[in-house]
Amino acid sequence: MIKPVALALLILFAHAGAAHAQSDPLARCLADNTTGKDRKDLARWVFVAMGAHPEMRDLVLASAQTAEQANRKMAAIVTRLMAESCAAEVRALSRNGESDAMRKAFESLGALAMLELSTNPDVSASVAGFTRYVDQAKLAAAISGK
Repeated sequence: MIKPVALALLILFAHAGAAHAQSDPLARCLADNTTGKDRKDLARWVFVAMGAHPEMRDLVLASAQTAEQANRKMAAIVTRLMAESCAAEVRALSRNGESDAMRKAFESLGALAMLELSTNPDVSASVAGFTRYVDQAKLAAAISGK
């Protein structure tokens, strides 16, 4: 079972991406035109990419072949989405010079991918793991204002 603090964090991250997706045609198109497998491939690519950071390298043991495969899958997803499935939405943003909107749309897709992974019980348990160390008394005092 997810503890309240971990659940609140999951809801916060998911809500941020979902709220943007509802109001943005490109974000909505990206969400509507990706499968669960696509979103897992996106999350895998993010995970491998973040593992390249010097402070994260000890957490990710991705081979060069695994990283290459993740890059290829991500490229295929982005190409399909931008050149085929959501081409009209991409053109509309390009005509209006809204590069920030494109970044936000892909951030929303990333949030959706993370939300999808977080529904796995093993992931939920891992996310909730930090709650064993949260100072519940300090948290309760902060929330109540005492």
